[in-house]
Amino acid sequence: MGDRAGVLEVKLIEAKGLKDMDFAVKMNTYVVIEYGNQKQRSCVAKGMGTKPVWNETFKLKAEYPGGGDHKYMLHFRIMNTHKILDHDVFVGQSTIYVKDLIASGMDKGKAELRSAKYRVVLQDKTYAGEICVALSFSINQ
Repeated sequence: MGDRAGVLEVKLIEAKGLKDMDFAVKMNTYVVIEYGNQKQRSCVAKGMGTKPVWNETFKLKAEYPGGGDHKYMLHFRIMNTHKILDHDVFVGQSTIYVKDLIASGMDKGKAELRSAKYRVVLQDKTYAGEICVALSFSINQ
């Protein structure tokens, strides 16, 4: 039958309890979402500090079967914009394994995971905070 394609829809809702990486002012965070070779970026949650709200939806192409299990990793990298430094600062990251969601969507035509909280992993592999995300997958008609 070969690979079948569909759309993985990601609703980036909010984060809470993030580690404060900017002690002078409230953090201005954004999220880089990566799936396979696709990369998208959220808007900046200006001045929301350790409790940013984005409420943005992103659409990514997904195939099933799509190869090794590593291809089903949906990565969220939380970043803080930094005016003084010449680069943005890594806040934390979260990874969601979406193979089962995509497989279910291929069988039924559509599958979804309601909003859920995922732990945010820091640079030193400890946890601080959580990110709230909802996911759905639907096959291309």
